[in-house]
Amino acid sequence: MRLDSHQHFWRYDASEYPWIPKGSPLARDWLPADLEILQRPLGLDGSIAVQARQTLAETEWLLELAENDPRVMGVVGWVDLRAPNAEADLDRLGDRPKFVGVRHVAQDEPDDGFLSRPEFVRGVDLLARYSLTYDLLVYERQLPAAIELVRRLPHQPFVLDHIAKPRIKTGDLSPWRERIRELASHENVLCKVSGMVTEADHTRWTAADFRPYLDVVAEAFGPSRLMFGSDWPVCLLASTYEGVEALARDYFRGLDPVNAELFWGGNCARFYGIG
Repeated sequence: MRLDSHQHFWRYDASEYPWIPKGSPLARDWLPADLEILQRPLGLDGSIAVQARQTLAETEWLLELAENDPRVMGVVGWVDLRAPNAEADLDRLGDRPKFVGVRHVAQDEPDDGFLSRPEFVRGVDLLARYSLTYDLLVYERQLPAAIELVRRLPHQPFVLDHIAKPRIKTGDLSPWRERIRELASHENVLCKVSGMVTEADHTRWTAADFRPYLDVVAEAFGPSRLMFGSDWPVCLLASTYEGVEALARDYFRGLDPVNAELFWGGNCARFYGIG
């Protein structure tokens, strides 16, 4: 089974998605039928839909989409893990079979230490009761807090989104490289090979721009802890769905059949409890 571990759906409303550039390819509705058209020719069997707004209403809407479309195999939603009623929300959502994980847009938090604050750590610690995963969405500068979070919760499954958004446009590797290696030393963390093209020069990137960063995550995590993700439709700011898939396919073409199966779907299915 070939899976896309990271994509988004939305019904576009400028007031609800202020981060979407007006007039960009993102400023329209993007729904499961739009993704299926792109995935089928590439042999992809389905995907994980990830939250794009920090509301319970969006999480419930994504779950409705997933429950009506077998190709949407799981939803990583949002719950306010710092709230006193977090357990009640998790109790309610935890009954939905396709609710597989939680994400907070930590990259937008002004406090770079947000992920390691005691109230947030306590909230993430609730997830194991519900067999839920946690997606880490951070910039390079927030990796120390992410490392502290996973260190405190060795029983919790984590996955790093977008290889922590390194500075691909400028070609800088440090301190991202060293922090990635430290994060990967924790065996409860996997990594999505996703979201790279939007961190590069949107109009002038080449495949060679990504190789130093892919070399780091390939060595740090190994094929048993990496998974393909498109970050569609956000990737359309800098590429096409086919272009993003081709970047991963070209870099990882040397994997043996067993490890190729893990990268293209097996790790994603195992991590999110699919199948």
